[in-house]
Amino acid sequence: MLKNYFKIAIAVLKRRRFFTFISLFGISFTLTILMVGTAFLDKVISPDYPDYKRARSLYVTTMELKNSKEGWLNRSDVSFYFLDHYVSTLKNVEMMAISSNARTSNAYVNNQKIVIEYKYTNADYWKVLEYAFSEGKPYTQQQIDNAEQVAVISEQTKKEYFGDAPTVVGKYISADNINYRVIGVVGNVAKTLLSFAGDLYLPYTIAKDDYNKPGLMGGFNAVLLAKSKADVPKLKKEFDQMMKKVPLPDKEFDEVYCHADYFFTSMTRRIAGDGKNTGMSVVVGLLSIFVFLFLLLPTINLVNINITRILERSSEIGVRKAFGASSKTLVYQFIVENLILTFLGGVIGLCLSVLVIYWYNDIEPIENVYLKLNFTVLFYSFIACLFFGLLSGVYPAWRMSKLNVVKALKAQ
Repeated sequence: MLKNYFKIAIAVLKRRRFFTFISLFGISFTLTILMVGTAFLDKVISPDYPDYKRARSLYVTTMELKNSKEGWLNRSDVSFYFLDHYVSTLKNVEMMAISSNARTSNAYVNNQKIVIEYKYTNADYWKVLEYAFSEGKPYTQQQIDNAEQVAVISEQTKKEYFGDAPTVVGKYISADNINYRVIGVVGNVAKTLLSFAGDLYLPYTIAKDDYNKPGLMGGFNAVLLAKSKADVPKLKKEFDQMMKKVPLPDKEFDEVYCHADYFFTSMTRRIAGDGKNTGMSVVVGLLSIFVFLFLLLPTINLVNINITRILERSSEIGVRKAFGASSKTLVYQFIVENLILTFLGGVIGLCLSVLVIYWYNDIEPIENVYLKLNFTVLFYSFIACLFFGLLSGVYPAWRMSKLNVVKALKAQ
């Protein structure tokens, strides 16, 4: 039976080529946008270089001090002092990667300005995160303790600053009028990973400002690595208990909030949350509404097209009903036809997505962010196709089932 429906669907699509073209165009265009958007979202939230240990990691990114009586607050990244004095004492932390916010410095090579983003890190940063070293190695704890002016640079910085030099380990790079000896080169990191992307990585002990100044707020963030995946909830609970004991730094404030969040939660808290709320429901809700509305508009257009197609086929429907075809059979047939049309549009959309992603990666509008179609993207695209096909086919199919046999035959 399904095979016959498929043959009928193909015949109908060939016979009404204009409607088929309009439908396929709308479906393929919509699904192309969704596939590319899903590929970008997957790139942002899925484990990616160099942050591959997310199953064992929690992220400390924000500190919030609040005056609940007057209703105002201060919010920033956390201080090195807070991480070193409090967080490092947690029993369930195996290692802690500490890094500062990116700062910028201008360098001039062959009369051309190069903007270098640099950040300070600790030694465990290179153990928690899995940077790929094309040459050299990271700085050690001893080099940090000795405040040696050494640096790890990215492949992109190597190319821009040193040109085609085959190796740069041992050479010097200048930032903020200070010369640093290069000891390692790592692969470029996508700019979507703000906490890990950088051009120049330096030991925190050579920072110009007082990195260990007492206080809770500062310019650092951290990745806490648990001993195992099973220990992550224990670590999170231990961190929350620790925060209850952290003293307030100023009498102006009566509440302090800081969280060790899972990766996605750390993102939503920054975007739409605060000390009390993760912001996840807001972000997920907005994304869901956007996708629903994005699917709804072309679906309404496709419903109108499908209703027009039904009215054109009213005589055919009347004849089939006169010969005993049930409404259920006709509804099932039309839904199958619509699903076939949708999945044909999905195949075209997939091909277009490949071309769009290839073009996107070629022009690289966001530095070091390369998209790809993987199983996750294809799975959600399949769900979108199924949803799109059913949503745009059920109502027209129901309308078709209500056609009166006599009126349908008169339309012949």
